[in-house]
Amino acid sequence: MQIFYCPDLKGDAYLLNEDESKHIIRVLRLKNGDHIHLTDGKGGLFKAELIDDHPKRCAVSIVESTTEYEKRNFKLHMAVAPTKNMSRYEWFLEKATEIGIDAISPIICDHSERKDVKVQRLEKVIVSAIKQSLKAYVPQIDEPIKFKNFVKQAFNGQKFIAYCEGKPTHLKELYKANSDVLILIGPEGDFSPEEVKLAQENGFKIISLGNARLRTETAALAACHAINFIND
Repeated sequence: MQIFYCPDLKGDAYLLNEDESKHIIRVLRLKNGDHIHLTDGKGGLFKAELIDDHPKRCAVSIVESTTEYEKRNFKLHMAVAPTKNMSRYEWFLEKATEIGIDAISPIICDHSERKDVKVQRLEKVIVSAIKQSLKAYVPQIDEPIKFKNFVKQAFNGQKFIAYCEGKPTHLKELYKANSDVLILIGPEGDFSPEEVKLAQENGFKIISLGNARLRTETAALAACHAINFIND
């Protein structure tokens, strides 16, 4: 099965854009009467029949629909400092989307070496990953936000901050399954002590992700995998 992302999908018929049409007709060599799957990125999964195999404006008719496809009973929101090398951040987004994540917030911290993020580029990475991993929910990617502003925002669920110093309790010992969770992952150089204190004052608990000192993107993916594993 292959999934095509159609965020504006409504009704019983749909006209795919030129890029998707070219892939369907020129690459996959599908023709009228063949079936494909579409998602609106909001949990809807649709089986569709090709009714016009035009390579630039392929038209389909919806024949089956499923709502809340593989919806999970928890939500994972990760706030991760952008890495100096953005390819590492994109790698994290791709793998986290494949494993399962609901929202990502790039946070600008005291030790951040990168303070600019092209969200449009990151959205493309996420969409590509949901299509590859056959998912019907597109994770939300936020505009960059300063750490001190982010931690003061309301969140209805468990809140953790990963920190290398001291001997904090491992994430798996504190997280309660089937509950929403927000996890903060710092930049190269980690969070500053002042940031950790501010996070604690706003309800975040300090956690460990293991004995090894991990890169930002590795720590973020480790946390993502741990939450999904606990809820599996």
